[in-house]
Amino acid sequence: MPATVRTRRRFIGITAAVSALAMTPGALRLAHAVQAPLGEPAVAPLTWSGIALGADAEMRLYHPDPRTAQHLLESALAEIERLENLFSLYREDSALARLNRQGYLDNPPADLLRLLTESAHYSRLTRGAFDPSVQPLWRLYAEHFAHSGADPAGPAPAALRNALERVGYQAVLADPQRIQLRRGMALTLNGIAQGYITDRITDLLRTGGLDRALVDLGEVRGLHTQAAGTAPQWRVGLAWPQTPSQVHTTVEIRNQALATSSGRGTPLDPAGRHTHLFDPHTGLAQPLYQGVSVLAPTATMADALSTAFSIMAPEQTAPVVRKLGLRAWFVLEDGRVREQQGQPPAQT
Repeated sequence: MPATVRTRRRFIGITAAVSALAMTPGALRLAHAVQAPLGEPAVAPLTWSGIALGADAEMRLYHPDPRTAQHLLESALAEIERLENLFSLYREDSALARLNRQGYLDNPPADLLRLLTESAHYSRLTRGAFDPSVQPLWRLYAEHFAHSGADPAGPAPAALRNALERVGYQAVLADPQRIQLRRGMALTLNGIAQGYITDRITDLLRTGGLDRALVDLGEVRGLHTQAAGTAPQWRVGLAWPQTPSQVHTTVEIRNQALATSSGRGTPLDPAGRHTHLFDPHTGLAQPLYQGVSVLAPTATMADALSTAFSIMAPEQTAPVVRKLGLRAWFVLEDGRVREQQGQPPAQT
């Protein structure tokens, strides 16, 4: 597993606390002190830390019966493994790897079909800024900078044009019988799969009877089924992309998700001028911001839109933020932070 994959998005830190508690500046890793609300007995969390989807991951499950919590944790880990076997670019036998090799996949797994359907939705919503078919651009840049003495400006214009001919979400045909890729395309789900899997794990825990949990698989989602205002919310610190040990904003989440995209985590060249965040329209790999964070109802939405917003101008992101009731933070190149906010849906 390339080391850059593990570090591509670690700009979120989480602490559990009631809303009256302030987050300690610099507390970027998961803090395990959880304070229960008045009148509710404290429940020690079952905490798991490890690597999932090529990145640091952590889950905290709150249940009065440790055996039930352990069973749910084991089910969650098995589900992560199953879904990674579908979506991974780094496992040769994954469903996605087979699709990219063959250009088609008959009788595709339901989760792959569902994720591609979600991907197409966010592609349309962002007018193509989010596009899972940018894998040819990744390959082009990776091969270019693998050579010593590579032009620091990036691939040659002709090579870039050739790669762009194989980019375009509209050419991905998907139905329950077959997924078909046209004109030598290849897909990457790295801009949405972490969020999708986070949502599936959260759903699994809720269905299993868990009423409080925190799932951090690179994107963060909180679960709390009790009425709003009766229990602690999760406090999330958004780190400065250039100095990840420091926080620029703290955000409270409940049954919401937060994702951050930053090219600082995965530079493609020694100078860090080119990143893993591609513009599907131009082929350029230079996002407009140091980092973008999105708070949304689901981790799938937050993941996809933080990726797309990285290459979208403020006048393009603002209508999406308003329409979906999001909050988004943009760390500008000059170090300023700008926030956009829509009307959030009612919390449950």
